[in-house]
Amino acid sequence: MENAGDPVEQKECSERKRRDSFGILDGCDSCSEGSSSSCSSEDSDEDACPLPASLPVIKTNGQVYTYPDGKAGMATCEMCGMVGVRDAFYSKTKRFCSVSCSRSYSSNSKKASILARLQGKPPTKKARVLQKQPLMAKLAAYAQYQANQHSQVKTKAAVPQDTFDWGDYIGTGDIKGAPVSCFKHAPMGTSWEDIAEGLRVEVLNSDNSFPMKVYWIASIIKLAGFKALLRYEGFDSDAGQDFWCNLCVPDIHPVGWCASGGKPLVPPRSIQHKVSNWKVFLVKRLTGAKTLPSNFSAKVQESMQIPFKKLMRVEVVDKTHLCRTRVALVEQVIGGRLRLVYEESQDGSDDFWCHMYSPLIHSIGWSRSIGHRFKRSDVSKKLEGQVDAPGQLFAKVKDVDQSGDWFKDNMKLEAIDPLNLSAICVATVRKVLADGYLMIGIDGSEAADGSDWFCYHSTSPSIFPAGFCEINNIELTPPRGYTKLPFRWFDYLSESASVAAPVKLFNKDVPNHGFVPGMKLEAVDLMEPRLVCVATVTRIVHRLLRIHFDGWENEYDQWVDCESPDLYPVGWCQLTGYQLQPPAVQGECPYKCPFKCLSECPVCFKDSFLCVLALDFPHAYSFLQAHA
Repeated sequence: MENAGDPVEQKECSERKRRDSFGILDGCDSCSEGSSSSCSSEDSDEDACPLPASLPVIKTNGQVYTYPDGKAGMATCEMCGMVGVRDAFYSKTKRFCSVSCSRSYSSNSKKASILARLQGKPPTKKARVLQKQPLMAKLAAYAQYQANQHSQVKTKAAVPQDTFDWGDYIGTGDIKGAPVSCFKHAPMGTSWEDIAEGLRVEVLNSDNSFPMKVYWIASIIKLAGFKALLRYEGFDSDAGQDFWCNLCVPDIHPVGWCASGGKPLVPPRSIQHKVSNWKVFLVKRLTGAKTLPSNFSAKVQESMQIPFKKLMRVEVVDKTHLCRTRVALVEQVIGGRLRLVYEESQDGSDDFWCHMYSPLIHSIGWSRSIGHRFKRSDVSKKLEGQVDAPGQLFAKVKDVDQSGDWFKDNMKLEAIDPLNLSAICVATVRKVLADGYLMIGIDGSEAADGSDWFCYHSTSPSIFPAGFCEINNIELTPPRGYTKLPFRWFDYLSESASVAAPVKLFNKDVPNHGFVPGMKLEAVDLMEPRLVCVATVTRIVHRLLRIHFDGWENEYDQWVDCESPDLYPVGWCQLTGYQLQPPAVQGECPYKCPFKCLSECPVCFKDSFLCVLALDFPHAYSFLQAHA
């Protein structure tokens, strides 16, 4: 056993203290290894509040960090490359080390950094320096522990994550959910026209004393997607027992189902005394009333059948090089959403989520047929059961006539930036492919090798003629580095000696989609496509919807087409079993921190460690301010 007082070890501990530059948590590294006396507070210049010995330890890059729960481990900021404790990071999926990095991710200048990290390029010099400093990670670990200790402090949470319920969120007021008929790709999307308020259904009676299931008649008071606010017959104008229910779950039936199946119809116990003859009451109430189609349940089940199966092979966009596609295997299917694993992935972690009708996936051989770049797989042996997905399973695009007046290389247009979906940018046609497909590049931020070009069909609702944003009062993002502001197309075309793509070549069809501003829905965060979130339609421009993710800043909004397969009705996640991400929690710092925070996080004890440190270690806070 080593001597805890060995002078060599004491020297090493001293060296560590100098490297850390600040001794607030010195001693944590070696204490976790069991040789604590050589790095105890007695050897420190300042007394440090020790972390509890029960905290687990995580090692990374030769450094030892304490971590409150030992589950999630470390994380690397996707913007600057800084390494730190994951729970101290920001964003829904803990991808950024600070609010600044989180916001920069959505800015026009983020693209180069994102592509560099996706392509495995080294982080910036600043990021490499930060990675060598364990101080911030230690402070974050301590702050998270402190936060857990104060978890009993109440915050003004809008919707707790583990108890989110659409019914409570929408309530009985004026908030509306987009009708199911707005989502043609969703279950029952083409069979929902007859579902309306006032419809009668037979549902489970939760207000009874019987040991078996009993049912009663209820009427639809309000509709929001698949969800309906129901009121038992007999309550009249009394809303005290109203309840929300998903109309597509098995326990919702048309009127008459109980009679045909021999199921008991029993009025709620709290109103049984109000009517002497319930049979006469129901006959009077239900005469002339509408109910669900008799085959409603069968239609629901039929509409939820998904043709894609596990181990089907497809071509999908390469998320690290948008300009090309790769072969991927269907690994998981949930409600039409596919988890695709790239064929060369050894452990199955290199995946990509999209809907089966997404324009990002195609049948095997598609890339070669239109002249699109394609990365060949090095996998020579196929897994048993693999089969190429049939071509008829994929979304179809309109046939176009490319003869005569058509798109040409270097024509200018406006396009939604696929790396920043909140922005519509000045863009250029870089290459014209077959079957109406175009390779598009964002002006001023393209990679030299064209690896960030992206493929849109000429009928895509994500590309627009020059002047579209100005006409529709949308902010157009000019090329990076372009200083002649405000941006004017006439001047830019003249300076770049280029021409705008003719307006007649763009898709001008605007369907009667049914969306209105303020409607609630469930929407995929296309910057993190495995997440489906609570969202709101905030603006409509022709067929273009501005989607806002509830609880998040407007800079995270995304422009999405009204027929996008990444939008779903309220209740879709519950129906399909997909996890719904609730609105971001809002609240106030429970510590009443007297210091000005370096971050702007609304819940300091949860997403930031600076307020906690400010209370317990004012000198630490001053140090951070001086070195921020």
